[in-house]
Amino acid sequence: MGESTVTSLEGREEALPHTVTASAPPGPLRRLRTPGRPRFWFEILLIAVSYWTYSLIRNAVPEQRHEALRNADWIWKAEHTLGIAVEQSVNHAVNSVTWLVVGMNYYYATLHFVVTLGVLVWLFRFHPGRYAATRLVLFATTGVALVGYYLYPLAPPRLMNGAGFVDTVVVHQTWGSMASGDLKNMSNQYAAMPSMHIGWSLWCGLTIFALAALPWVRILGLLYPAATLVVIVATANHFWLDAVGGLLCLAFGYAVAGLWYGALPHTLPRRVPGRGGFRGARPPAEA
Repeated sequence: MGESTVTSLEGREEALPHTVTASAPPGPLRRLRTPGRPRFWFEILLIAVSYWTYSLIRNAVPEQRHEALRNADWIWKAEHTLGIAVEQSVNHAVNSVTWLVVGMNYYYATLHFVVTLGVLVWLFRFHPGRYAATRLVLFATTGVALVGYYLYPLAPPRLMNGAGFVDTVVVHQTWGSMASGDLKNMSNQYAAMPSMHIGWSLWCGLTIFALAALPWVRILGLLYPAATLVVIVATANHFWLDAVGGLLCLAFGYAVAGLWYGALPHTLPRRVPGRGGFRGARPPAEA
């Protein structure tokens, strides 16, 4: 039983072991951990729901003003001890150049979302095999940042009492910032640690640097988080140490993706088979 028979040249029947050529289908967990071709409608829905959830949780965190200001004083004193407390000098220098500070205000208010979404679209279109893993990095980074907002409320430098920082958005009446006008009542003003402007911009920059083909595009990828660091400090929205917090969150995101997929996102295959086989790529034998 479990054996098949064949007839030899002499007419005798010989028992041969039954060979199973078809491998068992992968289980649900393995399928989840295998990069697949992203679906447009699902990604749009996932990003929309995820950002809505992120905003809801971030803004639902109690705005513990006194604790946030006390933590800001501690951060400011710690930076003085470390000799890196130059945020105020940068803030005043940039504020003296109106066109520059207004440009930085709009940079802070818009590129944070525009560039991040642009990189997601680029990955979806040209690197579908790496999309899910790279998206997981972004989601894990943002998720752990929410924990930071809850555990460590922190006022930005511009809201500190008597520290001498210039709130560039208020002074120059920049439109569209979540820190100005009626919009400030819709966001948590004491969620400065960690800085997701740094976390997301570093995610964009490293992704572009690792996957872009043109050298000048890769250089721009690295310049983007560097410029973002200058902007968040010059506009008095963050301390240097907030940027360190964003970097640590991103490291956590890469660790999660690496453990889940068994490799860093940029090392995964660029394309993966779709439902009907390989789409937009050579078959496995040719590849």
